Formats: sequence, C-alpha cells, structure tokens
Amino acid sequence: MTSLIDPIDLTLLDNWQRDFPLVPRPFEIIAAGTNCSEGDVIGRLQDMAANGRITRVGATCAPNTVSASTLAAMSVPHDRIEAVAGIVGAQPGINHSYLRENYRNLWFVATGPDREHVNGVLDTIRDQTQLAVLDLPIIRPFNIDLGFSLNGGLGRPPVPRPVRLERLQEGDDDLLQALTTGLPIIQRPYLRIAEHLGRTEEDVLERIGRLLEAGIISRFGVIVRHRALGWRANAMVVWDIEPERIASAGPALAAHPGVTLCYERRPVAGVWPYRLYCMIHGRSRSQALDVLIQASRLPEVAGVRHDVLFSTRCFKQTGALISRQGVAA
Repeated sequence: MTSLIDPIDLTLLDNWQRDFPLVPRPFEIIAAGTNCSEGDVIGRLQDMAANGRITRVGATCAPNTVSASTLAAMSVPHDRIEAVAGIVGAQPGINHSYLRENYRNLWFVATGPDREHVNGVLDTIRDQTQLAVLDLPIIRPFNIDLGFSLNGGLGRPPVPRPVRLERLQEGDDDLLQALTTGLPIIQRPYLRIAEHLGRTEEDVLERIGRLLEAGIISRFGVIVRHRALGWRANAMVVWDIEPERIASAGPALAAHPGVTLCYERRPVAGVWPYRLYCMIHGRSRSQALDVLIQASRLPEVAGVRHDVLFSTRCFKQTGALISRQGVAA
C-alpha cells in the first residue's frame, strides 16, 4: 500500500517517473525538491532497486522504432509452467513474462534490434518447447508511456508524440541500450555511461535530450515495479472490437482513470480475435474490476465483447534489447 511507503520514497517514485534531470549530477537536483541530501536520494533509489520496488532508473523507447518487439502468448500445461517459463526467460530480449488467467496462460514480450531477431527468438521457443507461440505485434499505440501513478502524481496519460527516426545518429543504439538497461545510481551516472561508450559526458547528455525531443525515448525516469508496491491486481483486458471503432475507442480507453496502457495489436484470424488491449492496475482484484466496469460503459466501447486476463505471477521484467552489442553479450 502507498500508505506504507516512506513519504520521501513516494515522492521519488511518483514524481520522477518522467522528466529525469539531464544534468551531470541529477540526484542533486532531485534532492533539492525532496528536502534531503543527494547521498540520501542515491541510497534510497539503490535500496529500492535492490529490494525490487523499482526495476531501474532509465528510458523506455517508442515501440518498433529503434528496435522490434511483439507480444506473444502460449498455452502451457500446468505441470510444465516452470520449465517453459525458464526457457522463455532465458532468451535474449525477453523483457516481460507473466502467467495470466486464460487458456493462453504464459504471456511475454520479445524485443530485439530488428524483427529478424524477434522471429528467431519465437522460433527458438517453439523448437525448445514444442508448443505453439501466438505472435501479436503492435499496430498502433494510444498510451505506451508505462508511467504508473502511485499517488496521483502523473495525471492524465501523455499524448503520444510523433517519432522522428531521421534524427538517429551513429552510436545511438548503444546509448539507448545503456539507458534502457538503466542508469548507474551514482553521483555522476552520465559520466559512467560516457566512459563505457568512449564518449564525453556532455555528448551523452546532449544526445539524450535530442532523443527525447525526437520521441524516440518515450519516457525517461524511475521505472517502478507496481506489484512490489502493493498494486498486485494486474489485468490485461482484450477487446474484440471492429477495426472502424479503434480510432475513437483507443484514445477514450487510454484517457480513462486507472487504465495504464492502451494499444492496438494485430489479431489472428480464427485463433485470437482481439485487437484492442488495455492494462488496468489496482491494489485489489475488486478495485481493478471496478475500473473495468466504468471503462466498459464508455460510449466508444459500448457492447464490445472483452476478456480479462489477470496476472498471477511475474517471471521477468527488465528493459528492452536494442543494440546488437546487447545480443552478443
């Protein structure tokens, strides 16, 4: 529960999921607004990373821009869940993996530097498990910011910015890989990244700013683990909606309070008809269902058949695989 989180920790978690300072000593700037020292901020974030309250301090990138990704699902026999989840999680680029309440019970996100890599990962999983893998690539995002308000600090979801891929430069892939893996939580994190990449601190800071302006970095800040913070009801809601209704239904769902993600994915004819997805998080199952009841009353989704897939276990949650250097690692 947020009521059990230290007030300073709550400020760090809720106020710094976006707009992380682009200065040589970012934690000094954060400390000035939290009435504590730079060292205290660093120590608190290090502790929260160690105890699983945050995954990292870093970047999320617009999907399928500098890298490729897809949502995938499998129907895994109960007695094989542990083994199959282990095979899935061991593949390079699997950055989210959940057990969900559905006959398609194992869901994961496969990422990589290009679609060829993603296809290879899915083929490897099929070969090693001898199970079918459903491939559900994204078509259109409505809210993929991944910010998660614990105390109302994030407000309404941001309007997706146009992505300017023409602004990419040589070396950006490796920089983005470092940022999605996570900043070192130290006094001069950008300097450490610059030294690792053979660049200057000034250059790294300038490029991050440019990548944010270009919409390639969709969010830069603290990435929280909602389950570890008491928001244990995680529901993916899938909607079997007509294509012509997507343009109005997507933004309406994305703006609804309690909906944390919303996007259109490619359905699979005769197998998986759902094309509109949203995520709902709550402290309890009943709270999440209350959000869904209200959302389902929106005129834009009125009468649309939907299914609710609550997660029961998180196997993996990390940053995306972007750079080919990361594949080699």
